[in-house]
Amino acid sequence: MQFHLRLPHSTMLPLALTTLALTSVSAHAQTVIYSPIALPASREINDILSTRDIPTGSGGFARDYTVSLEAGDQVAIDAVSDEFDTLVLLMNKDGVAVAENDDGPDGTTNSLLFARISESGTYTVRVQAYAGQGAGNFYLKVARLREVQ
Repeated sequence: MQFHLRLPHSTMLPLALTTLALTSVSAHAQTVIYSPIALPASREINDILSTRDIPTGSGGFARDYTVSLEAGDQVAIDAVSDEFDTLVLLMNKDGVAVAENDDGPDGTTNSLLFARISESGTYTVRVQAYAGQGAGNFYLKVARLREVQ
């Protein structure tokens, strides 16, 4: 015995539109691809750390920037904010932390990191809030230090 369900024509259009709407919702869901921001030629930037940035996995969020560095470079990385306690990391091409700094030598919660680069390549500078606490405006500068001869 077979049963056939016959729907009135007035029900068919809303049912078809609902089915179409449900299938198109999944088409709009896309994975966001990780894409750090290239630092400008000046190697400095004013930016904002927010909850829309990269989740750190330990609470809080991070903002990443790429910079090309050469073997033998000595760099100073300065992260300054009046709105949160900065933490800055320098990572190699594999995402491994080469160096990090929480508080600079001036006694503030701003970060000042010094590093000597051993391998040429593209590095990532990550700015985040210490212990994942806070967000807001910040200034970042990557300066190449010159040796005095």
